[in-house]
Amino acid sequence: MSSKELGLAVIGSGRIGSLRAILSSGHPAIKFLGVSDININNAKKLAQRCNANKYTDNNYELISDPNVTTVIVSTSEHDHYDAVMYALELGKPVLVEKPIALNIDEADKMIKKSKEANTLFRVGYAQRFKRRYLSGKDQLVEGRIGNILSISARACNTRAQGIEILKRSPTATPVVDVLTYWVDVACWYLEGIEPVEVTARGTGTVFREAGFDVNDTTWSLIKFSNGAIVNLGVFFALPSHSPQLGMGVRFEVYGDDGALILNDDHTDELLVTNNGIPHAYIPDLEFNTAFLSSSTPGNWHLGDYWGPVADETRVWLDHLSMGRPCPIASPEDARKNLLITLAMEESAKKNSTINL
Repeated sequence: MSSKELGLAVIGSGRIGSLRAILSSGHPAIKFLGVSDININNAKKLAQRCNANKYTDNNYELISDPNVTTVIVSTSEHDHYDAVMYALELGKPVLVEKPIALNIDEADKMIKKSKEANTLFRVGYAQRFKRRYLSGKDQLVEGRIGNILSISARACNTRAQGIEILKRSPTATPVVDVLTYWVDVACWYLEGIEPVEVTARGTGTVFREAGFDVNDTTWSLIKFSNGAIVNLGVFFALPSHSPQLGMGVRFEVYGDDGALILNDDHTDELLVTNNGIPHAYIPDLEFNTAFLSSSTPGNWHLGDYWGPVADETRVWLDHLSMGRPCPIASPEDARKNLLITLAMEESAKKNSTINL
């Protein structure tokens, strides 16, 4: 199979941007790699780690570099817009981290720009690339579940990780920034069927006591145009030293010909040690008991990175360089997701049903 050479700019040198750059540096199609960050020291450290050809604190300078043919935007959630729009304006394919934006107006402008520029645009909902959810999608495509009648799922994590996210982006709530993953999986499983109304309720004290006007927990019912009912909930205020190193998830699908039960809690992978277990998201937090493989993006094992973000990054680069299939979420998928999660927040705030 013929392969096209790629020049990649990774915008944002934080945790996920660093992973994307390091993973991309070993891809055979990459002939140029540049990284940027508003903190030049972060960009420099990452450049040294992944042997980048260029580093800078100027996103526009890197995106416009003639060596760059594609862009991954891994900035904080509230900073996606400018980098995405500039790359699309230049006709350079873009992969941006989820959520696409924190408001519909910015999402619509990005989608419009990608169409005007006729440029590929995708949004990184990496949980699609966890094997259990891929397997679930395959069973649905093969018709083993029949028509979906309902989905029920819940996700939980610790308050320590929730507070770290809110420090970075105060409006990136557990619904918009975290439950969004399983809104994506639910909509992916119900592909082609539109959501029509959302009812949600939320409450909490932990995040408000920490200075953030955000619910610790939100539960929702989403009705789809075919009558399917989806129940999704998030609880993001478990004690800081609960053994989750990421999300604990239970995802259930019920159809007229079968059911699909996906246990993503990782309670079957328990490590207990006197020697400490680091937390990838919170470097100064150490555990003595942990559910292994619960880190949402994946894990470092034996000198390499394994998991959803690794697979998603490879799929993006394989698609651009070799034309392989690309099941990464479309911007339209991401917009639908944002519409649902914002409706959840609005419904919980107003104690009313939101029509979509």
